[in-house]
Amino acid sequence: MLDRFLLQGPQEARFTILLAHGAGAPMDSASMAATAEALAGVGFRVARFEFAYMAARRTGARKPPRAEALNPEYEAAVAALDAGGPLIIGGKSMGGRVASMIADDLHRQGKIAGLLCLGYPFHPPGQPDKLRTGHLKGLATPTLICQGTRDEFGTREEVPGYDLSDRIEILWLEDGDHDLKPRKKISGFSSADHLTAMAKAAKAWTDRLAV
Repeated sequence: MLDRFLLQGPQEARFTILLAHGAGAPMDSASMAATAEALAGVGFRVARFEFAYMAARRTGARKPPRAEALNPEYEAAVAALDAGGPLIIGGKSMGGRVASMIADDLHRQGKIAGLLCLGYPFHPPGQPDKLRTGHLKGLATPTLICQGTRDEFGTREEVPGYDLSDRIEILWLEDGDHDLKPRKKISGFSSADHLTAMAKAAKAWTDRLAV
């Protein structure tokens, strides 16, 4: 059985980043591990955790609940982690979306310093009219979204037309898909290149946060 948190990076790091997984892959997936390694490599303390439905999937199939139903689980993870210093919450796809729905309450309470979303699911694939952006219009928490330019959940052509808070910064990764992976022969970039760019951008962004 896995520990509640998978931890990487220096214990004395200024910022801790708490990451939740996406709807279909667990916290120890290759993608989540590579993301955590990249962030730890620039000096973050990174903690990954798993929602209960995903933990249950390890012993039997279970569909994920609606993202909103996971808000209390994310809040409980923040409390259990007890970062002891400035905390950034976020995650991959659905995990980042859940974090975004609880971010402002936690930020107002002084429990988090910011929000990091990796491949935000602005809408379901093929359904661009079903936007998941209502709460992002008034978002007050400093936010960095790292998005592939060809992400089928929100492309570079689509997202600039959305009504988003000016607290949200977006890093576009050329030819990246929903996992931020580019087609190397087309873009000239590798997955490792994009993870490195993501981590460096996150470091520069946190350096600007007032904490």
